[in-house]
Amino acid sequence: MESRVRKVRPALLKGFDQEFLPPEQLQFNALVELIRRNFERFGFLPIETPSAERIEVLTSKGGAEKEIYALSRLAAEEDDEAAARGALRFDLTVPLARYVAMRERELAFPFRRYQIQRVWRGENPQVKRGRFREFYQCDIDVINRETLSYLAEAEIPSVIYSVFREMAIGEFVIRINNRKLLKGILQHFEVSPDAATPVLRALDKIEKEDEAAILGELERHGMRAASARELYRVIATRRKTDETLALLAELGYRNDMYLAGVDELGKMVEAIRLFGVPEGAFAIDLRVVRGLDYYTGTIYETTLSAHPDIGSICSGGRYDDLASYFTNTRLPGVGISIGLSRLFARLKEASLLRPLARTPAEVLVTTLAPEGLERYLQIAAGLRSHDVNTEVYLERAKIGKQFEYASKKGFRLAITAGPEEFARGTVKIKNLATQVESDVPAGEIIPRVKSMLDTKAH
Repeated sequence: MESRVRKVRPALLKGFDQEFLPPEQLQFNALVELIRRNFERFGFLPIETPSAERIEVLTSKGGAEKEIYALSRLAAEEDDEAAARGALRFDLTVPLARYVAMRERELAFPFRRYQIQRVWRGENPQVKRGRFREFYQCDIDVINRETLSYLAEAEIPSVIYSVFREMAIGEFVIRINNRKLLKGILQHFEVSPDAATPVLRALDKIEKEDEAAILGELERHGMRAASARELYRVIATRRKTDETLALLAELGYRNDMYLAGVDELGKMVEAIRLFGVPEGAFAIDLRVVRGLDYYTGTIYETTLSAHPDIGSICSGGRYDDLASYFTNTRLPGVGISIGLSRLFARLKEASLLRPLARTPAEVLVTTLAPEGLERYLQIAAGLRSHDVNTEVYLERAKIGKQFEYASKKGFRLAITAGPEEFARGTVKIKNLATQVESDVPAGEIIPRVKSMLDTKAH
């Protein structure tokens, strides 16, 4: 009697559940390639780092332990170093710091790198908000020894602009602010260092909560009511870039940190314009307060104008010392990150993804007569040699089933030929979108197919 094999229910883990059908995977891959192409256009070079790092490397800065997935084996040997001391990376910045510290003597500085890889983070997954525990990040950084020109910070918006202009997902704004400026504003209002982080967290809610709630939170963190109202007015009011610069120059906040921040922002705006970023694509926005424990200069957030609910689609900033936990060399830098898995999920939900201009499913050569296999393969080989993606249907099936397959897979054209067509020296080429079929001489297959693929189906 035949033994029954116990079936395992096919299921995914929560937070590790972003997988696609082939058409969606092609769209995702196209975005990866678009981002890669634009990063390289600005001279950034690719690196990849191992998925797993030593635990002491990942925890060097502290505070991320709850987010880190440690490695283990179901049946590990006692001397398995990876299982005992390894963990999956939770971002691409810490591995970059380790990479630069290890390879400092081999790298050309300023070091301009891009990295497009998966990371793993033990966050609470929220599929509707595009939050996963396994996801792709697309990062660029410019790192130098000891000093880094402010022009590197000014160039970053031009890279962001290039990426999202080509992505064509709608109007967007690169919102910039400055960490020194924010710190100087808090100093003016005599916000203590201990209260700075909660005050900034309150200000970060300006676009989500009403004024009364924000003011109440500021007062709970030690601010006087009049000071809280003035701080709210300065930060929350939307202004044009030049209006913001004029306001900052007029305000009577005269501590050194504030003045340094105002000066840096002014130089940044002038340089961003030199890099060719259109006026409507960037703006000083004092509500951008992210990363104050890490960034030291310019900070960036990019949002879609028509879809603010999607949140930031690209963010980053300037930092003074990338690898202080690994080397004594001071390595200032500036970088941004695109959380591609989250962005793709939100764009798909908002129906903002464009149909691909080209996919692997362009032409299907159907097979009607087994004795014609050599000719079918020759047709396909000829099309492929002219850069046309072509598949030959190799199973024995009626033509109706072959057309059904072509439709389900999304082919644009189908080529059909049986004994009669071969005898006449022709084939039939069918536009699967319009269902229009035409007889084409065998010698004209390639130019006709290329012409039909160049013409969008109506």
